[in-house]
Amino acid sequence: MYFLTSRTTLFLSFLFFGFFAIFSTAEAKIKALIIDGQNNHIVWPRSTIMMKQYLEESGLFEVDINRTKYTWKGTKREGDWLPLAGIEGTEDLPNPKADPDFKPNFKAYDVVISNFGVNAADWPDETKMAFEAFVKEGGGFVSVHAADNCFANWDAYNRIIGIGGWGGRKGKSPGAYVFYNDAGELIRDEKPGKKVGGHGGREEFPITVRVADHPITDGMPKVWRTTPDECYANLRGPAEQMTVLATGKDQTEKAPSDKHEPMLMTIEYGEGRCFHTTLGHDIPGFEGVGFIVSFVRGTEWAATGKVTFPLPEDFPTEENATSRPFKLKE
Repeated sequence: MYFLTSRTTLFLSFLFFGFFAIFSTAEAKIKALIIDGQNNHIVWPRSTIMMKQYLEESGLFEVDINRTKYTWKGTKREGDWLPLAGIEGTEDLPNPKADPDFKPNFKAYDVVISNFGVNAADWPDETKMAFEAFVKEGGGFVSVHAADNCFANWDAYNRIIGIGGWGGRKGKSPGAYVFYNDAGELIRDEKPGKKVGGHGGREEFPITVRVADHPITDGMPKVWRTTPDECYANLRGPAEQMTVLATGKDQTEKAPSDKHEPMLMTIEYGEGRCFHTTLGHDIPGFEGVGFIVSFVRGTEWAATGKVTFPLPEDFPTEENATSRPFKLKE
């Protein structure tokens, strides 16, 4: 009979557990939570399903959804986004009524993605405190499009997203308008202003990368085109520890600004990281490859501080926007 020496046994144990640890690490997924339930955009809640699928298809994430309670206005509105969201019927957008039971367990996740809109009612104080602590202690947060319209009177939220618009911010928002001028200079304009938030029509527009060596923008062309989307303008806020990664220039007839407006941003809040994208107004915007890739990369960065998701061959160029028609994964 053959007996292993204690030294051999110890070596094999280390070998086994070493392989196990490597395998486990390779298989570990980033835990992501999408929160929604009150959004003034008709693309909701289809957009939540789209973002969930984009993250899961990357192979990096496992994704849950936590939705506030909501009531419907009852105005008839048809659209294929309803069955995609698991909602039957032809109702309109939800009313912004506070949900006292909205209490996600933020700490169970690496990153939280907000798909709320300007009509979002205030969260319970307990939930707000839990969210602030989650980000401050190192959790990741992603603000998508109208999520920067929410909670104008919530100081910590404004600091976490850096800048925002609409939602009661008119004429009283502290902080600065942040933008780039035609000379390529970053401007912080802290003069009082009544206009906070605006956009022209929905068309393709150029995105200019301002920080090319950040993990989110690494490898992107200096300029690339969006699919038809809104170019947010005149956003303002504390803009503390905020880096503008890329800007957009509204080229529509009713453009509210001739500035190069922030489109992709990162914000540090305590130990936490926030990725803020103003892209993603409706289905064409969400189907844009530029949106999809920057969203997945931004979410990975917010969760981990690094990016492994590669830039695809169909990423848009300065001349051509690219799109991926969405197909619900069964």
